[in-house]
Amino acid sequence: MNRMNHVRYCCRICFKLLVFFFAIGILMSADIDEINAESQPVILAFGDSLTAGFGVTEKENYPSRLQALLKAEGFSYRVVNGGVSGDTTAGGLRRIHWLLTLNPEIVILELGANDGLRGLALEEMRSNLVEIIAFCKKKNARILLAGMKIPPNYGEEYTKGFEDVFVSIAEEYELPLIPFFLEGVAAKEEWTRPDGIHPTGDGYKVVAETVWKNLQPLLAKK
Repeated sequence: MNRMNHVRYCCRICFKLLVFFFAIGILMSADIDEINAESQPVILAFGDSLTAGFGVTEKENYPSRLQALLKAEGFSYRVVNGGVSGDTTAGGLRRIHWLLTLNPEIVILELGANDGLRGLALEEMRSNLVEIIAFCKKKNARILLAGMKIPPNYGEEYTKGFEDVFVSIAEEYELPLIPFFLEGVAAKEEWTRPDGIHPTGDGYKVVAETVWKNLQPLLAKK
């Protein structure tokens, strides 16, 4: 092998080594990020389509926006989106056990809107919420309860009774309460989809800020 060929051969070897170590570096970085994420305490955002982020991208839903707020403020938590569109308190009760295997430190409980919109029995809704709270407490998770309001489709008595369910549960079980999850968003054209209920991407920014304001007292800065 003459000198020129030898130089070319060495260059090729060096280039391949650089590519190899660059790839290893990326993989190690990804693994470290994954390990760090897995080791962070979990905040479980548990709810229906308002939590799942119906009609918006994953980055625009409130759990993702809340994750960004936490990171920006120096809090080391992993927010898990446990929202299912169309879910009721009964559906939430059936699936909370599986999600509690994540051992969340905090559960943001946002359920009941679909019960109210369907005119389901308020006693059953309350019972389901109380059972979900009991299961969360058994796992030593703290609960942030999200209050909800509904249109007066089923009359004033039902509408007021619906809102009172959240207030009474918060008082009885000494839970922090978000008075109205969709405060500043519901029925506002600039923040909601045509149904007047589900937030747009920008509307979820307002929702995330509402949740953030009520969540902060429960957080520990790492």
